[in-house]
Amino acid sequence: MAKQHKPKLSFVVHEHHASHLHYDFRLEMQDVLKSWVIPKGPSMNPSDKRLAIMVEDHLLKYGEFEGIIPEGHYGAGAVIIWDKGYYLPLENKTAEEQLSNGQIEFILHGEKLKGAFSLLQLKKGGKQWLLIKKQDKYADEKWKIKLALTPQKRENLR
Repeated sequence: MAKQHKPKLSFVVHEHHASHLHYDFRLEMQDVLKSWVIPKGPSMNPSDKRLAIMVEDHLLKYGEFEGIIPEGHYGAGAVIIWDKGYYLPLENKTAEEQLSNGQIEFILHGEKLKGAFSLLQLKKGGKQWLLIKKQDKYADEKWKIKLALTPQKRENLR
């Protein structure tokens, strides 16, 4: 039997300097970006269990967005792409099927984030999830997140 070809689905992580610095983790599913806010940012350390709060879907074109959201608007502040690439769902289920079951397992092919990850829903139907790096050759117990937004890049966003 021929192996099924899985399409490459995009992912993006935005570093978002709003009232509090956080990271927006987005996975392409059904022609939108499913989105989670990760207050401490993603980690390549399997010991780190990062809280990920599911928020509203975003249009696919938002995956390319960098700029300043003006004061008075929701999410006001600087937004820059921290990482991006594509992902492949693990198992024989689509990302959408896994999402509905409350656990998504996938391999990220990004510039910073690489290898196997899980998103686990804490309570059925709830908005709180955990993003966890799986133990693989990309795992890094000494991982420290680094900001992408430098003063020079902030000026370029204006």
